[in-house]
Amino acid sequence: MDEFKEKLIALLHYPNCTWNYVYQVLKKDPKLQNFQPSPASLQLELSLGAAPASKPIITSLYPDSLHEQIRQYQSNDISVITIFDTEYPPYLKEIYQPPWALFVKGNVSLLKKETLLAVVGSRQATQYGKNAIRLIFPELIENDIVIVSGLARGIDALAHEYAVKNGGHTIAVIAGGLYHIYPKENLNLAMELMKTQLVVSEYPPNTKPQRWHFPARNRIISGMSRGTFIIEAKRKSGSLITANYAVNEGREVFSLPGSIFNPFSVGANELIQQGAKLVTCASDILEEIR
Repeated sequence: MDEFKEKLIALLHYPNCTWNYVYQVLKKDPKLQNFQPSPASLQLELSLGAAPASKPIITSLYPDSLHEQIRQYQSNDISVITIFDTEYPPYLKEIYQPPWALFVKGNVSLLKKETLLAVVGSRQATQYGKNAIRLIFPELIENDIVIVSGLARGIDALAHEYAVKNGGHTIAVIAGGLYHIYPKENLNLAMELMKTQLVVSEYPPNTKPQRWHFPARNRIISGMSRGTFIIEAKRKSGSLITANYAVNEGREVFSLPGSIFNPFSVGANELIQQGAKLVTCASDILEEIR
């Protein structure tokens, strides 16, 4: 690992580090030549007003222990891909505030696959949503579409599971770090994906998931994908946040129509009213993203 990359990764471990904070540091020192990861350097940045509004508590951020922590990632099969690396997903670079780095475990080559499709939906998946996945996924997988989702309960977890069951590939983008899988009920699924698929986070592995991590995570799910497919969503839903990110980045948005009597289809139906493509079969998606 070269010196610049190691310093950038160290910077991302600063408590309460924000995207704008890293931007300001790189703006002043593009090659991080004068940057040294230490409590003193962080305190200096704080005094210059480049750090987050809420000051982090500086307690144990020392170069030796921090560098050792980063070196241990390799022994745990965790790779760190920065925005300056060739392995970084090309579509993700195009979004507003792309992650400075991705902490990943599993099959890193999936990030370079030609066609990724985000699939998200309700945490209370109905039988209708499950049946739709069973119907639509086989042809998507046959066409080498990589399924990207958020490892949440419900539709997200089913999307990952059925991608694997059909012999395909899937990427899970999580809130928080790789050492803190949420929800716990999907821990076994996450462990399996880390072996044969890919799990991704923009946060250092020991980061506990916070509430604001979840909507921020959604920009990565849609950002690395050619399009976003919504399967069941209430009127106010995290899935709609993902769809809005896709719209703002000029990506395709697909939606599964549902019964007017099903509250979990209200948001999905409204997306169709707003211009999302109605999906009844895999070819409805394939003809737009292939």
